[in-house]
Amino acid sequence: MIHERNLERVYLACGSTDLRKSIDGLAVLVKEGFELDPFSTCLFVFCNRKRDKIKILQWEHNGFWLYYRRLERGRFHWPDHTGTITSISRRQLRWLLDGLPFHKRQGHPEETARTVL
Repeated sequence: MIHERNLERVYLACGSTDLRKSIDGLAVLVKEGFELDPFSTCLFVFCNRKRDKIKILQWEHNGFWLYYRRLERGRFHWPDHTGTITSISRRQLRWLLDGLPFHKRQGHPEETARTVL
């Protein structure tokens, strides 16, 4: 399970990434390719060319987590802007991992009323 405690942002590496890269290769890509800090409290999400595999890089305390998801059928809805990075919300990441487009206009709005009739 992804540790969401103190999570600042979720970044998607648009286009395809060679998922033969391990933690060090992905961390270098974050640092040098996107000029972001891989040691920050962010998730960095990468997808392969066939859109059926995802790796997520996360730093926590004194080491990296590397999450890997492979679909047996279907594909992830993934942006094609190769070489760019985009920021999405945690909620949008859950949509993406569930096979939904993350760019939906609006899900159910959050309800703030806390009264019972």
